Amino acid sequence: MTAPHADAEAPALAVENLRVDFEGPAGELPAVRGVDLTLRRGEVLGLVGESGSGKSTVALAAMGLLPRTARVRGSVRAGGTELIGAGDRELSALRGRRMAMVFQDPLSALTPVHRVGDQIAEAVRTHQDVGRAHARRRAVELLDLVGIPDPEHRSRAYPHEFSGGMRQRAMIAMAIANDPDVILADEPTTALDVTVQAQILEVLRTAQRETGAALLLVSHDLGVIAGMADRVAVMYAGRIVESAPAAQLFGAPRMPYTMGLLGAVPRPGAQVLTPVPGAPPEPGLLPRGCAFAPRCPLADDTCRAAEPALTGPPEHRAACVKAPEIAARGLTATDVYAVDGPAPARTTAPRDELPAVLRVEGLTKTFPLLKGAAFRRRAGSVHAVDGVDLDIRRGETLGLVGESGSGKSTTLLEILRLAAPEAGEIEVLGRNTRDLTKRQVKELRGSVQIVFQDPMASIDPRLPVGEIVAEPLRAQGVGRGAVARRIPGLLRLVGLEAAHAARFPHEFSGGQRQRIGIARALAVEPRLLVLDEPVSALDVSVQAGVLNLLRTLKDELGLAYLFVSHDLSVVRHIADRVSVMYLGRTVESGPVEEVFARPRHPYTQALLSAVPVPDPAVERSRERLLLAGDPPSPVLRLDGCAFRGRCPVYAGLDEGARARCEGERPVGEVACHFPQPRPFPELGASPQTPGRSLGEVAGGA
Repeated sequence: MTAPHADAEAPALAVENLRVDFEGPAGELPAVRGVDLTLRRGEVLGLVGESGSGKSTVALAAMGLLPRTARVRGSVRAGGTELIGAGDRELSALRGRRMAMVFQDPLSALTPVHRVGDQIAEAVRTHQDVGRAHARRRAVELLDLVGIPDPEHRSRAYPHEFSGGMRQRAMIAMAIANDPDVILADEPTTALDVTVQAQILEVLRTAQRETGAALLLVSHDLGVIAGMADRVAVMYAGRIVESAPAAQLFGAPRMPYTMGLLGAVPRPGAQVLTPVPGAPPEPGLLPRGCAFAPRCPLADDTCRAAEPALTGPPEHRAACVKAPEIAARGLTATDVYAVDGPAPARTTAPRDELPAVLRVEGLTKTFPLLKGAAFRRRAGSVHAVDGVDLDIRRGETLGLVGESGSGKSTTLLEILRLAAPEAGEIEVLGRNTRDLTKRQVKELRGSVQIVFQDPMASIDPRLPVGEIVAEPLRAQGVGRGAVARRIPGLLRLVGLEAAHAARFPHEFSGGQRQRIGIARALAVEPRLLVLDEPVSALDVSVQAGVLNLLRTLKDELGLAYLFVSHDLSVVRHIADRVSVMYLGRTVESGPVEEVFARPRHPYTQALLSAVPVPDPAVERSRERLLLAGDPPSPVLRLDGCAFRGRCPVYAGLDEGARARCEGERPVGEVACHFPQPRPFPELGASPQTPGRSLGEVAGGA
């Protein structure tokens, strides 16, 4: 690779006293308040914090990409070149050459009307004196480097023809096209499946290794940071409040805010999470003294007198007057944040004796694939669900997991329709949906309720909260007086105040709005609660509070949950059983402890190997099982095992065994002809017997 552009002794990126203000109705609002950062070539700095803490603003300010309404002060130097105050010509010459950025949403960052290869070639020719043919060859080389299959052919495709993971790979290829000194990655894996996330993180590691660049990684996922970062900086209310090497920060944090963030992350063995109370302050309404004091259990008058500076030894600094006490006493998140202990285990009958709340067998759902403009005709079928089996008993939580497009949401909709399925059987509370009359459907609908991923998209913003919670009751014909008496109790049940009934949704935080959605679902006293990604849009601190609430409600009310999530750490924390879907089919199911500790299907093993663990030592010593490519199109209904095209076990089988995978569809609790347990002690209980690697399985099959 080419030599570094900057002096080897100078930092690749140096940020000093960076301040960013935005224009507001009542004056300037401080978004970043005196941030100092230093990155050297080859180093990875993780920048973490809740939404609104200023992480992305720091990255955009470093690239000079903030809007003109932003007032930027301080110093940002790339290899000794000052960027604050530089003109468009100077910044354009620097972007892509000395500094490059990987954005959160690659589809909005790529030009939709130009081929992907042409866009990468343009980035090369902008900063290098080379011809079109050379730039095209370089673009193909870069696509091959980041793992795009058949790079020569795919370079001629348009962005909409790429999957989300492939688009993000193309963005990384463009970012490293000119061997930059600094790569800024702003939430590069937020919207991706866990398997694709693992692929992208591996590509980022490769890109950094090939270029020797410094990497500023902005992420809310502490597991990702644990696996990638050398150092970590934690931001709150526009400031860095703690900075340390990753191992020290994860092992012994000294700022209560950092301790709350780490304690809120679901991990094996954590019965109760430690949510950070309250919400971050508005930029124009910062409290006197420490901005975190109103939410901090350790705060006293000293904290409120003046804002603490970032102090301590250079290897571990914290903006907290309590940091020396925390370090001396070895306090942990559970020492600082008072949370209720786990509810006492209820005495329950054996699972086989519990009544079934939901039973699904062989569920199938197809959609017509239409072609033509004036005359529409059916040209095929989309097999969205192609053989799903579910079983939920009273008081049980079933986690439904799988990549995007696996059919999870379609399965939910088929269950909630309470109608005869296209094929298969659905039984809700012992009633077969094929036999229900309209009256029975209405009666049964109150027993099955749903909590959506985005509460603001599922509630009427023009109605006060009390009216929103009352909607299901009125739909069931409950009288006005009974409704009015029930609303205060429902709000208190989910941790809100009775007085909140008169407020409107926009007056609440994201976590509070999700609690409103849960209260509305509980209004008609359901027996089964369907939760469709209920915490995926929430900060980890808010997520912890909602997960604790859901566990408490299940214990108190005896509810059964069907919990859909792409976050397997959340599923591991809340679920009793788990069902794994791939391309519309159930491929593995069982108790969550068993499946997570010793999965048997190779797809489940790949999913679990991609789950980030918020422990640097564990995360960096784990073996990864990266899946090749994307799932096949649901338009093509494959005979045999639908996973064989990506299966590492199938790749090592002899011809006779492969013929079985190709011609015989696997069924059962583990839909695999050659299942082999694989231990994952970091995600579950330690296995009793050793397992074999995928290579050993393939070789011995």
